[in-house]
Amino acid sequence: MFSLLRAFAVLITLTTMNLSAAPVTSLYDLTVHSLDGKPVDLSKYKGHVVLVVNTASHCGFTPQYAGLEKLYTDYKDKGFVILGFPSNDFGGQEPGTPEEIATFCTSTYNVTFPMFEKVVTKGDGQSPVYQFLTTGFPAPTWNFCKYLVDTNGKVLQEFPSRVKPDDKQLTDAINAALKK
Repeated sequence: MFSLLRAFAVLITLTTMNLSAAPVTSLYDLTVHSLDGKPVDLSKYKGHVVLVVNTASHCGFTPQYAGLEKLYTDYKDKGFVILGFPSNDFGGQEPGTPEEIATFCTSTYNVTFPMFEKVVTKGDGQSPVYQFLTTGFPAPTWNFCKYLVDTNGKVLQEFPSRVKPDDKQLTDAINAALKK
């Protein structure tokens, strides 16, 4: 029964996909949905250095929200942006609705960087954003994995969850990307 359901889901996915669409060659080729459900064309960030982070509200790494917000505040006027993608892939640590996630982020950590709808970061149902990010780079192994993307939408580097937002390795990479 499970195999039949899975086959049916794959069939539905294949029939609803736009098979004539050009291959994704840049993060900026994609459209996603904000936490309030509105479509966002990521091309609006073209020309910016972007840090994509899979987030979760109930994780040991959740306090990184504070460091991410500081990083965003310190660098946003230099052509840098952080894009947060909540995910429930690891230990069910992001069970909230979009409204609950937004409230948590703003009331607990004063998050002002763009946040998007919950996504799947690995395996079956992987979102197009993470399909792109993980071409040539490892898929996230936990929450708060970071992908640094250049001004043309190409992934430069992946940083695992344990790399904090103020880690010199990360800030040096951001600074180098901003100078290009």
